[in-house]
Amino acid sequence: MSFGNFFDRAAVAASQILHGYEEATFKHHLEHSVVGIAFDESAAGSVEAKTTLSLTVNLLSRLYPRLLLKPRGENASGLLDSLITIAKSINPLIDFVHESEEPTFCISVGTSSPNTACPVIYIGSDGWLVQVSSNGPVGSGITQNPFGASAAACFAAANTFRFLFSNQLKRADLDSKVRVSLLDWEPSNDNPPNPRLDEVDLDEVHLIGVGAIGNAALWALARVEAFKGVLHLIDKEVVELSNLQRYVLTSQAHQNVSKVLMGAEFLKSSRLKVVAHQQSWGEYLASRNNWRLDRVAVAVDSANARREVQASLPRWIVNAWTQPGDIGISRHYFLEPQACLMCLYFPDGTQKSEDQLVAEAIGMTDAVLEIRNMLYMGTPLSGEFLNRIAVARRIDPNSLLRFANQPLRTLYVEGICGGALLEMDTNPGVQRMEVPMNFQSALAGVMLSAELVANAAGFKDHTFPVTTRIDMLKPLGSYLSLPAPNHPSGRCICQDPDYIAAYRVKYCNGKDCHWQKLHPL
Repeated sequence: MSFGNFFDRAAVAASQILHGYEEATFKHHLEHSVVGIAFDESAAGSVEAKTTLSLTVNLLSRLYPRLLLKPRGENASGLLDSLITIAKSINPLIDFVHESEEPTFCISVGTSSPNTACPVIYIGSDGWLVQVSSNGPVGSGITQNPFGASAAACFAAANTFRFLFSNQLKRADLDSKVRVSLLDWEPSNDNPPNPRLDEVDLDEVHLIGVGAIGNAALWALARVEAFKGVLHLIDKEVVELSNLQRYVLTSQAHQNVSKVLMGAEFLKSSRLKVVAHQQSWGEYLASRNNWRLDRVAVAVDSANARREVQASLPRWIVNAWTQPGDIGISRHYFLEPQACLMCLYFPDGTQKSEDQLVAEAIGMTDAVLEIRNMLYMGTPLSGEFLNRIAVARRIDPNSLLRFANQPLRTLYVEGICGGALLEMDTNPGVQRMEVPMNFQSALAGVMLSAELVANAAGFKDHTFPVTTRIDMLKPLGSYLSLPAPNHPSGRCICQDPDYIAAYRVKYCNGKDCHWQKLHPL
């Protein structure tokens, strides 16, 4: 039994949310915990349940070194090999303990209760509905809809983490009862929307960012054969070892593989025509002859990148995020009297550029111009430059050797922002990059893809609140979706006559039209 070779990244994520975190204690607790996953014959006969099981094992294998699979019935036992294969592809050293061992905590999928004395969280789905209970089985539906089922796996992983580390979290109770639709996110709705998901034409869609959120979005989309259309994947980066902590498409075989090519490969059996662009958003737009962008899904990790997307004036945007305190999505119709994407990320006050942030972080504020050029060109780090960093930060040069011949941005993101190498608290004003838990990124991605499909299918009213926010470190709240007004400064592009006119020319033939007239629901 051993942790995955990407465990350092998982430890950083946990350190940012657990009170009184100590790595040795954290590892000891994981080593002495067994997470059970129980499933029965009803689960083996449900596509939704098998989707839930697959993603649950995927997420748990990225953190926990000891799992216990508890099938009940011949058909349920038939799922063992595929689930073990998923886990081993992620962490080849993961330990599957014998069924005679009592788990520390158990996840149950199906209509029966597992034979265990430990606490149990029951998960399931019914189309667009995610169902969670700490009191008894909830079952799984018989549809091909993957969204409620995928969300259920994220809630299972979240409840597991909350239980095992409840003494280091606030209000970390289990979800007692959840039955909510991904179409309205209204937990108090006694009749949640749950339309049948038939063939949906996504037309032309752009997914910007194939990181952790983008991975989960593609994972869910790949499970529906009835989708058609053209899906553009835009991301310049390749998969790194640390990404395995929360990228649900990745296995050990994906290191150094282009993120967009990995995503395209994962969807090769779908009816979607997937086009991979290993470019930045700006590079992609520069190479595209047509700037008409009907649906854009945003899964990037910076405010500036989101502002750039909104400035290109897509017809409709859905945005997903993870941040301290919550994860969520936002929906944006540029001509509606609600916030556009830029409104939510409008720069207030003076902000430092990336080259300034990197220069401060590595202790070389006298080399901003050199650093700017290295970031722009993706220049590999030389031994001489690494020695300069070691001298500036007063650290052992050998600790930097693993970043030799890698771009400076890799050292900044992994070694400094991620906390794997250098601490940033010696540089006042420089914030550590947040590293989410995998269940946080995964749910944000599932929400993103569900919103995209719901929009294309006409399942959502255009007046739906802009934002939906969920804190996965606590039981699900009662009010998750809220409106967001235009930026109060009046200086956002959605309040600028020139941008408004340009949008009308692109999509409305220059007229004063609204989204509901462009795309009736």
